[in-house]
Amino acid sequence: MIFTKQQTLQDLYFSIIIPVYNRPNEIDELLESLVQQDYKPDFEVVIVEDGSTLKVDTVVKEYQDKLNIKYFFKENSGPGLSRNFGMQKARGNYFIILDSDVILPKPYLSAIKEALKSNFTDAFGGADAAHSSFSTTQKAINYSMTSVLTTGGLRGHINNVKFQPRSFNMGLSQKTFEITGGFGKQRIGEDIDLCFRLWQNGFETQFIEDAFVYHKRRTNFEQFFNQTYSFGTARPILNTQHKNTAKLTYWFPSIFLVGFVISLIIFPFYQHLTLVYAFYLLVICMHSSVKNKNVLVGLLSIYSTLTQMFGYGFGFLQSQIKLHILGDTPEQTFPKMFS
Repeated sequence: MIFTKQQTLQDLYFSIIIPVYNRPNEIDELLESLVQQDYKPDFEVVIVEDGSTLKVDTVVKEYQDKLNIKYFFKENSGPGLSRNFGMQKARGNYFIILDSDVILPKPYLSAIKEALKSNFTDAFGGADAAHSSFSTTQKAINYSMTSVLTTGGLRGHINNVKFQPRSFNMGLSQKTFEITGGFGKQRIGEDIDLCFRLWQNGFETQFIEDAFVYHKRRTNFEQFFNQTYSFGTARPILNTQHKNTAKLTYWFPSIFLVGFVISLIIFPFYQHLTLVYAFYLLVICMHSSVKNKNVLVGLLSIYSTLTQMFGYGFGFLQSQIKLHILGDTPEQTFPKMFS
């Protein structure tokens, strides 16, 4: 059954969809934060175990008396199809999609309901933040992913009406799922692909700033590099799949990377370009130190910013060359995206 916008608002019922893969410790923290919500209406939680060897069923049992919770185990198919599975099993008319590595502040669900009441959209995305319990590395990674000095703040605190929701913290009406079919089978960039298809079908999205989550992301820089490399590699493929979606800003990390390498090569003869980079990284350190109230986080933010720029920039350049110069298919360019 597809609800109209008026019916959805009148009978708003949240189904929280959480795919899980080998992360029993993380899901425990997330479920506890759901128990602590100040949201009074009923809601349900749908856990989809995506073929894990470290199952979370015993953790889920501990919350059976605290939450309206459902648990399903299925063969591994990737996060996108697992979310679709969860939405098929859910009974709500508005789905909230979360990654298992987030923690919710107490007003999270209330903030979403209030935002939808004042400005209903069939999809939304929220911000992410660093929890006080996070390690200094996690805080530095969070800074580089959300700061206005690194990503323009697009994943942090800019109220962008036509916002591209990300699957760690997003919402979809039942209507959008019925019409678009939900997430595609690709394992990377599936949320961006869905966002483009939402817009193509005339659905509006919005950014709900107060609906933020504490997102743990990666716990070390090697994992963070691999993650940003995957993001960079996937972007040209998404631009190919969805014509007229490419933007000049997607090139910035690659330009940063190339410029940085050039600055090191010409440093014996010309130091000004290196000084520009040094000044930028100094500003990053100072801004992050103040924002996080921790100098060590500020220093680590230099490394996390370089890791992010190099990972994304290298992946983006490599993908562009394979797609548009060597003529590879998307599957040949980035097999892991479709495996």
